[in-house]
Amino acid sequence: MGGFDLSGGDLALDLANTRARRPTPEPREDLGAYDDLVRWGLQAGAIDGSEAAALRALAARSPRAAREALERARRLREAVFELFSAVAGGRTIPRGALDRVNAALPHALARLRLTRAGEAAAWTWSSEPHLDRVTWPALRAAALLLTGPARAHVRECAAGDCAWLFLDESRNGTRRWCDMAVCGNREKARRFQRRTRRSRASR
Repeated sequence: MGGFDLSGGDLALDLANTRARRPTPEPREDLGAYDDLVRWGLQAGAIDGSEAAALRALAARSPRAAREALERARRLREAVFELFSAVAGGRTIPRGALDRVNAALPHALARLRLTRAGEAAAWTWSSEPHLDRVTWPALRAAALLLTGPARAHVRECAAGDCAWLFLDESRNGTRRWCDMAVCGNREKARRFQRRTRRSRASR
């Protein structure tokens, strides 16, 4: 059971990227079960170990509710992907996706709490176990990214079979690939093959 690729640079984008190879006939679904969602949240830092254990216990007691929570997480993920794919492409953000995120926000943000952290205060989430708990930080991250300055750095991998979302933190802001060693080199090889075929056909 492998880990998740968390190279998006933002929790919201990492959630969107749990469905990979979107433009292909057979995209890869990384959230096949509720436990996959818990594993993602634990690896991404959205929940801690004690919260993961509590959610797994709750899912075991209420498997149908866990399946419904997984479906909500997938729908939220697709809305987040649609929003930031549009941002990356310079398109108007889709109203339907924005409506889905807006519908989920009150449910999540109502669980935010301020707690003492030494002499200061810090944001935390309600300690009451809830099957949607994993997605709350990603939902908040999506709202902050969509309305903040980092929005200008959201990119979508230029490879035709990828569509991975990431924050471009390169010095000149011209990064095109999620991973140069994977999608970048593969796309360069495809272009070389197309040029070679055209050259042969013109002889």
